[in-house]
Formats: sequence, C-alpha cells, structure tokens
Amino acid sequence: MNTLQKVEILGESAKWDSCASSSSNRKVTTNNRIGNAAGCGICHSFTEDGQCISLWKTLYSNACSFDCKYCANSAGCNKNPARFEPKEFAKVFMSLYVRNYVEGLFISSAVEKDSDNTTEFMINAVEIIREKYKFQGYIHFKVLPGTSYDLIKHASEFADRMSVNLEAPNKSRMAEISSVKDYKIDILRRQAWLKRMKLPSGQTTQLVVGSSDETDLEILKMIDWEYKNIELKRGYYSAFSPVPKTPLQFKDKTPLIREHRLFNIDFMLRKYHIPLNEFKEIMDEGMLPRTDPKIALARHYFDSGIDLNEAGWNDLIRIPGIGPRSASRILKLQETSIKIKKKQQLKNIGVVLKRAMPFITLNGNRQKMLMEYA
Repeated sequence: MNTLQKVEILGESAKWDSCASSSSNRKVTTNNRIGNAAGCGICHSFTEDGQCISLWKTLYSNACSFDCKYCANSAGCNKNPARFEPKEFAKVFMSLYVRNYVEGLFISSAVEKDSDNTTEFMINAVEIIREKYKFQGYIHFKVLPGTSYDLIKHASEFADRMSVNLEAPNKSRMAEISSVKDYKIDILRRQAWLKRMKLPSGQTTQLVVGSSDETDLEILKMIDWEYKNIELKRGYYSAFSPVPKTPLQFKDKTPLIREHRLFNIDFMLRKYHIPLNEFKEIMDEGMLPRTDPKIALARHYFDSGIDLNEAGWNDLIRIPGIGPRSASRILKLQETSIKIKKKQQLKNIGVVLKRAMPFITLNGNRQKMLMEYA
C-alpha cells in the first residue's frame, strides 16, 4: 500500500472524531522554526479572532484490537487495515503544511497491539515533526484509553491540546458498547492526569449519541460533571450512525437534531452557566424537546414579559436572542440610566429581535407568542 492510499484510508477513518475551532496560548519565541501555535485551530473552522484555518485530521492506524460495537475500525470489522510509519507520517504532514493545505495537526489512532505500543508510534511521529522539521504550530494529540502516565506526559510535551473520548456517559453504558474499556480507570483517570498537566489549550472529549440507548440527561450529567471537575474546555457530540458489518449495523440512526440540541445545552452550561437542573424541567423522561431548548426554557421560566431596564443578569441570560455580550451591554446601560425604549437600541446592542421580542417588554408592551392565540 503506498502513502497516498494510506492518506485516503486513514483520513476517511478519522471522520468519526468530532472537533471544531480552537487555538493555543502557547508562545513561540525561537526563530529556528516554522508554524505558529496561536494562529491555528481545527479543520476549516474559526479561531477566537475569526480566522478560518485548517488542520490535517487523520488516524495513525485504523487496525484496532478494541471491540467498540459502533466503530468501523473495531476488531473483526475493518477489512481494509492501514497504518503509517513515524517518518512517513511526519513527511506527509510537512508536505501538506509547506503547500499551505493545512496549518496544524489532529492525530488519533485505533489501538493496534495495545494503547502504549500505539502511542509510542504516535509520539515518535509527532516528535519528528517538532524536532526534525522544527514545526511549532498547533497539534492536538488524542490519548488512547488505558495509555500509561509516562507516555501521556511525554506526548504532552509536544501537544497544545489533548483529549480522551468518553464515548458513553457512564460505566454501565460503556459496558453495553465495549467489553475492554474500564470507564473509570482507562478514561476518567487519564482525564484527571491531563488536568494536572496544564496543557496550553486544555483538553476536550467526545460522546457518541444514541449508541447505547442513553438519555440526554445521562449525557448532560456527565458533561456537566466534567466541566466542573476535569476543567474540560469543550465537549463534542457525535450522532450514532450504523456502520455495515458492525454489531450495531441494524440499529436506528440517531437524528442529527438530537446532536444539535445537546450542543445547544452544552453552550448554555459552558458559556451562560445556567444550572443543569433547570433543563430537567423541559425534558420528557430525560430527553430534550425537538424545539429550541432556550426558547422552551424561557417559556417555562418566565411568567410575563421582562423589562430590560430592570432585569438582572440571571434573567437577561435566559432570554432567547440575548447572550453574555448583549446582556453585559444592557447592564451597562442600566448603570448609566439610559432607558431602552426602541427596537433599534436592541439591534445596536446585538439582541436578536425575532427571538427576544416575545419575552420582553418595550414601553410596557410585549409581542404575543403564537401559542397565546390558541
């Protein structure tokens, strides 16, 4: 198998890893190097300053000894195994980089012989990129479940961000989709190690949504715990899709709207700091509504229209169409005694009028919601 074939096969195999924009606060001060950590992020997405960037996302190997029931690369399911060699991997990445196709690297892998053996090869590849080619740009290194502390520590010396995928929200759900992963030891313990390593861009994780019949509440309880205890930068959600020739090939595909709603709640947990308990009020048997959860929460939370000239932070942040930035601007106007009386003022502040108007009052008037005409 030639290198180009490996690039195609292993790049396709990596599509199950979800990732989005990120950047690193690591400072590069040496002149004998190429690449910039601060200007990089993930796969045709955006950094915090709005820059669109790209990253080579690939597996080092797709020949896995683990038996995850949903995965096309799991033991006995993959009929087209491929792997790089460290020097080959490094050469391909640098070739892509110098041609301006990518600006950073996301390296993951299936578990070949065992986690440590595979991780050693991944580290060798990244070490060549850093040391031989002097690349100082962004690298996200995926930690394989069960990898030893010393190897994770070594990998952290080359990485801006690292991640261990949860895949399932708890031990019992993990047991339904894999017989070889110990949830607390192989995954949560490794996350605790990453927390102590103080990575420049922190750690992330991912869950597969719908592979084990878990509820949205189970997922959100786990991710909420991770934000509070693991210092997680961000959680990602991947809707289950049945893969031919895997044990779950006949299981129903998870609707993408479910994945989308989990991202909605995640954002409000992470950025708005709305307690998870509030979202339980809009769930049905642990499942989120198909409608916009912030609108559903506002309908449950507010008895009447909110006067923006008097509302506090807790109320403002729960109004659809108002985010942290626009809420802060409204509070600053309150401090200056400038009254909000017109829609144009709200537009200037950054409020999304279509979403906000049914929940606020302007000059004592409120736009009715459709449900109120029933």
